Amino acid sequence: MSSRTCAIVGASGYTGRELLRLLTHHSGLAATVAMTARPDTDPAPPRLPHEPTVDRLDLDRLATVDGVFLCTPHGAAATIARHAIALGKPTVDLSADFRLSDEAVYGLTEHKRDELAAAQLVANPGCYPTSILLPLLPLLAESLIGLAAPIVADSKSGVSGAGKAASERTHFGNVHENFLAYGVGTHRHTPEIHRHAGTERIVFTPHLLPAFRGILSTIYVTPTGATTAEHAAKSMRDCLATRYAQEPFVTVYADGQPELCCVQHTNECHIAVAASGPLVVITAAIDNLGKGAAGQALQNMNLLLDLPETAGLL
Repeated sequence: MSSRTCAIVGASGYTGRELLRLLTHHSGLAATVAMTARPDTDPAPPRLPHEPTVDRLDLDRLATVDGVFLCTPHGAAATIARHAIALGKPTVDLSADFRLSDEAVYGLTEHKRDELAAAQLVANPGCYPTSILLPLLPLLAESLIGLAAPIVADSKSGVSGAGKAASERTHFGNVHENFLAYGVGTHRHTPEIHRHAGTERIVFTPHLLPAFRGILSTIYVTPTGATTAEHAAKSMRDCLATRYAQEPFVTVYADGQPELCCVQHTNECHIAVAASGPLVVITAAIDNLGKGAAGQALQNMNLLLDLPETAGLL
């Protein structure tokens, strides 16, 4: 495998550190530049022996690498991304800055692989949208979901999904032995889910789990026509199993249910389908820092740099 290099901007945050960890297992891509998202931030020494020092932001250093990861706060990535693209550096942006824009390819890898091969700028999907779109897109494409009823996506995330910056809501004392819904009807991922699902019928409600990492989305859908829930569940399960049969990071269960412990610290998405009364219930589990962020970003960068898609992720 050819040796390539990358820069991580925002390397001191949760997703930046996860990328550093993943790249230690990558035989063809190394993080030779690790920077903060701001030029006025003091350098941070490595916390582990294999990690580089995280330096102040210096855009000139982007010219020295083959690809760029942006793990910056939302709103801070757009300017840096355009600078990297002007230098001819393929860029994966893990912030929300380009997820609703036509400037970038939306990097839901399993559904955008052909477009990613020629992309210069990739908008890495949000963690919640990844857990919802992966199970829903094949079913919507095959018209297996009733056209009139709402689609309810009830999603729970570990606290790392809120990022590294401390807040009253994510303080340990307020998360421990607690559980709540938040951003009901107002969460910023809702427009992203609607846009890339191609429908506004999805009612999305996020919840905060007393856990550090992982997302479990439970999605309630109505079968089409007069189809029974049992028959619809089998059709949906078969559809997903066929669509993802060759995908290395998506597993569709024949029976049983996904659990966070089975996907944490991986780039995997586990999906199950079951009938429940008149509805079909679809569950999907991912690691919000893995398939929901750094893992999917590395999967996308591998494609941008013509490296094996699974490199550093198995």
